[in-house]
Amino acid sequence: MIHAKSARTRAGSRFRRGRRLAVLAAATAFALLPTSASAYPNPGRVTGDIVVHDPTMIRASDGTYLLYSTHGGLEARTSTDRIAFSRSGNAFNTPPSWWKNYSSSNDPWAPDISYQGGKYLMYYAVSSFGSSNSAIGFATSSSGKAGTWTDYGIVHSTTGSSNYNAIDPNLFVDGDGKWWLSFGSWWSGLKMIRIDPSTGKQYSGDKTVYGIASRPTGTKAVEAPTVVKRNGYYYLFASYDTCCAGTSSTYKIKAGRATSPTGPYLDKNGVNMMNNGGSVVLESHGRYIGPGGQSVMSDVDGDLLVYHYYDGEDNGTPKLGVNLLSWSGGWPTAY
Repeated sequence: MIHAKSARTRAGSRFRRGRRLAVLAAATAFALLPTSASAYPNPGRVTGDIVVHDPTMIRASDGTYLLYSTHGGLEARTSTDRIAFSRSGNAFNTPPSWWKNYSSSNDPWAPDISYQGGKYLMYYAVSSFGSSNSAIGFATSSSGKAGTWTDYGIVHSTTGSSNYNAIDPNLFVDGDGKWWLSFGSWWSGLKMIRIDPSTGKQYSGDKTVYGIASRPTGTKAVEAPTVVKRNGYYYLFASYDTCCAGTSSTYKIKAGRATSPTGPYLDKNGVNMMNNGGSVVLESHGRYIGPGGQSVMSDVDGDLLVYHYYDGEDNGTPKLGVNLLSWSGGWPTAY
């Protein structure tokens, strides 16, 4: 979902989720490009305005797909068929006044959209490159459309002396009614806090900042958490390694699972994600370089992994990627 990612390479400004796809033929048609020789699938066919970073997507009650991404007041796109996407403005037409305390350019990153309690919710980050002086904001909308969002200010923030970073938020609502917000980037890794459903802000009865993924040795490059629950397990998806360097990007998507939303999340080999663990779900192959900045959404034909990648046949331009997910064997597999 540009991030303030410590010590990582960035290129320019960010434009900030046998069976093959037998897809819905009409409004939800979704055809895969031919499979490459690698173990990973190519993204499904999308057209139109698909130059994005950190995409988050939801299907509205009228069937329209609403997609938001980093940059420009949080870029908004819509689609009626999950293939053709068109720009429809930005989430915010006027930057909230508090943004300037974290970003001189008033440029928010990494939105997360969901629908709860009869309204659309959006969590997003405001920061600047290389800084942990960051904040996560919260907004709501009755329609989810561009220009309709009301901002409610800061949910959680970090300073330049913090050992973690308040960016890349993702809301997870458990079956017992508890709300959790995961976030984080580099430094000491990914975190989670409990959210009060009545306010959308941090729950006063639990101020703990839980650690859910970290790389204590070697590179600290882990960010962009996404949590879902499937088949009795909580799954944490995260982006590892270098983003935003065009065709030099080494971003990849990994996952682990747990029996509690706060972890511990273990990969297929039983390695804790707090100790460099994580099983690869999607990584570079062919022209599709550095997939990451992912989100997961449920649609009528299954769960979708929505992400960006860098197009090796288009000068490393960041583009929208969408694949269905299988949970066969208890682990997510993109196809």
